[in-house]
This record gives sequence, structure tokens and C-alpha cells, in this order.
Amino acid sequence: MPVLPNISFENLEVAFASKSTAELRKMYLIFATLNSNLISDLGIGLANLAFKLKLPVKGIMKRTMFGHFCGGETIAESLHACAHLADFGVGSILDFSVEGKGDEASFDKTCEEIYHTLVESAKTSYMPFGVFKVTGLGDYHIMEKIQAGEKLTEAEQAAFERTRARVDRLCKAAHDLGLKILSDAEESWFQDVIDDLTYEAMEKYNRERGVVYNTYQMYRHDSLKRLKKAHAEASDRGYILGAKPVRGAYMEKERERAQELGYTDPIQPNKAATDRDYDAAINYCVEKSVWLVCATHNEKSTLKLTELMNLHAIDPNSERMYFSQLYGMSDNISFNLAKAGYNVAKYMPYGPVEKVMPYLTRRASENTSIAGQSSREFELIKREMKRRKESRE
Repeated sequence: MPVLPNISFENLEVAFASKSTAELRKMYLIFATLNSNLISDLGIGLANLAFKLKLPVKGIMKRTMFGHFCGGETIAESLHACAHLADFGVGSILDFSVEGKGDEASFDKTCEEIYHTLVESAKTSYMPFGVFKVTGLGDYHIMEKIQAGEKLTEAEQAAFERTRARVDRLCKAAHDLGLKILSDAEESWFQDVIDDLTYEAMEKYNRERGVVYNTYQMYRHDSLKRLKKAHAEASDRGYILGAKPVRGAYMEKERERAQELGYTDPIQPNKAATDRDYDAAINYCVEKSVWLVCATHNEKSTLKLTELMNLHAIDPNSERMYFSQLYGMSDNISFNLAKAGYNVAKYMPYGPVEKVMPYLTRRASENTSIAGQSSREFELIKREMKRRKESRE
């Protein structure tokens, strides 16, 4: 039985090894801003306004929030950030984070861009995954109709078949290039359709290894049951289930819609229930040999998976076990895991600065709304600055 190394997310020398002291000071300013809801909201609002007014703020954004949370404006720019992470054993997942216009030309363009991320990723040993959102590849209004059981027009059916073809193209490319690919989770009122498209691809490409992964938002009270059902169906049909449990990203929108339309709220009653189901999901995946991406910034859940891997004699670098965090966040988790020999891949968002603003707005919102997230990041940065100062004295 392999003995897995002890992990400490308090090892700040490892956590911030990739950052110069100047970069650390910049991080300090960014998280000091995010730690204040008022200043964060004001700053993001002013940035969005500046882009609307076509003011020259791109350079400022690239040197601050954009530069911290995104790899660059293009694939080529982002490859430098990916290579830098690789120097410390941390992988990357190129994530085209531009919200399209919602027409067929936009869907084709997004599909082509993501295909290029796969081609570039396959040239390296440290970019093992691609990622896509189905709403970037097809009209979610049509998906809503399908999930609601409404009949599609001929034009809508044809459009949906094009969506299916785009999903298949990307999943086939990942398979043929020796990569893995993640299908992101979205809103519950059309998630069933996303699931079906993802499982169709799994049945084709997950025969010998985990290639296609579905995402499960564990803040939904039915997600653990959905994960288990998906595994049972995969086993019956003879393919491997790839799973990426996350805690979730659309809670306010989900609750508002449920209240407005008068159906049962799909969200867990409290955070403790979400945490319970998240840990139950990773436990289930380990026990059932599901190919797993543990995507979380939660230190307890991360440590739990390392303990489960030890219990089940799974090597840290097993191809079927990955940890994942967002670029620019939770480096104390990512870098310490990588130092100990575990597989880690950071989501690396990229795209034109002005078009990635919705993504940056969500990051700012999440950092200030997730209990203690920005405070935790800020505290770690302050402690590392103090440690470096004392080491020089």
C-alpha cells in the first residue's frame, strides 16, 4: 500500500513559491479590495462603466484583477502562465471565458476556439483537460423547452442537433488527442439536457479511460442521487463515469426562480448539507472507481480526498484522481498538493479583457460572498509577506 505524504496547507513558502515579492504586494492590494464588499462592488462597477464609455482602462485591468485571475487575452498569452505553473508541478485547464452573443455564428466561433485550446493543450504534458459550457455551444432556450417536455419546431430541432454535434466534436477531439474534457454545470431548468448530451459523449468516448466528465453542483439537494444514478447507468452500459463535484455557482438565481414560479427550491437547506453531500460524493467516487476531479477551495474536503486515497491505496499521481482550483485562488491548496505529488490542474480563464468582465464580476462576488474566502486569502498573503520580511532580517 502506498503511504501518501502528509499535507499542510499552512506551508506558505510552498504556497507562494511562484510569486515574487512584488507580485505578492500586488496580490495584497487585490485581496484587500475584494475583502471589502463596498470597494469591490464599486471598483467592478466603475471598470464596467469605463469599458462601456470606451475609456483606456484595459492596461490597468491587465495589471490588476484581470492579470491575477486570468491567463491572458488569447491562448498564446495564456500559455506563458500555464508554463509558469508547470514549473511548480501545477497543471492548467484553458477556459475560454467569453459569453457569446447566443446566435449560430457565435456558437460555431466558441466551438472552434475551444477546439484550439485542446490542440494547444495536447502539445504539453501539463494541460490535461479541456472544458466547455454547453450554453456556449447552443441555445439554452431550446434546452429549456426540451426539459419542460415542449415540442420543438423543425428549426429548433435542427439547431439542437447542431449543438449536439458541437459537443461531440469537442469530446471526440479530447479523446483523439489523449486529453480529458469537462462539461460545466449550469442552471437546473435545463441541466438535464446538458447531462444527457454529456452522457451520450461518455458512452462513446469513455470506454477505456475517463475522457468526458460531467459536473455535479452539490448545493442542489438531488445531486448526490443524480451522481449515483449516473454511475449505475454507466456501469450498465459499459462505460466509465467521469465526475467533477463542485459546491455550485447559481444559488441566488435558482432560489429566485423557484420562488417566482412556485416550484420546490432545488438548493440545499444550508451549507452544512452541501458540505455533507460534497464529501459523500467524493467518497462514493473513490469507492466506486469513478474518475474524479475534486474541484474545491475547501481545505477539509481536499484533505478528506487525500485520506480516502490513502485508505484505498491510490497513488497520488493516479490518472483517475485530480484536484482543481481556480487560477489566482487557493494557491496554498494547489501548490502544496502538487509539491506532495498529487495531480492538480488550475482553471485558467482567458479572453479579451472587456469580454471577460462578467467572469471577473462573478469572481469578485464569490470572493466576498463565500464565507471567509477573501479573508482567508488575504490573511495568508499577509502572513507570507511577514515571513519573507523576517527571513531577510
